[in-house]
Amino acid sequence: MTGQYTLDETERAVQERVAGLPVDHDAMAAIANLYRAAGAVRNHFERTVLTEHDLTWTGWVVLWVVWVWRDIETRHAASEAGISKSTLTGVASTLEARGLLERRPYPDDGRRVLLSLTPAAESLMAELFPRLNAQEQYVVQSLSPTEVVELAGGLRRIVRHLEGGSVTERPSAPARRSRS
Repeated sequence: MTGQYTLDETERAVQERVAGLPVDHDAMAAIANLYRAAGAVRNHFERTVLTEHDLTWTGWVVLWVVWVWRDIETRHAASEAGISKSTLTGVASTLEARGLLERRPYPDDGRRVLLSLTPAAESLMAELFPRLNAQEQYVVQSLSPTEVVELAGGLRRIVRHLEGGSVTERPSAPARRSRS
């Protein structure tokens, strides 16, 4: 359980609260469950792998982004990690103080900053990534292999849709899906 209430209790309470409103209940449930699942996964990873290395989920994600892209400008690291630049500044300071991250000026513009991992962070990532992946496998073990692929594909389509859309785009009126 991720919160005070179970998923079933929450879904019942939400259905009661929005009864009669012109909303797409299936879309609402999909996004609410996506959010709830993301929180549950994050908490699970922190408990099972990250805490023993004194890492938060956000610290892990920043390390992962820098690990994947090697040298990355801070504004791009913040964007890829899904955090604000000010949040990145605090996380990067913590990781730098722990000897995991290095900051250096951008070659052509000293106002910009590049992040890279230290050798200690490279070793940590080599140790933690397989352990985190084992927990990823645990998280999806209730799904069939086909369902795992379908879930990943569906989430990719959502991300691509939002990457291509404007922030100000809104439907004029909520569509109602029929419940079968």
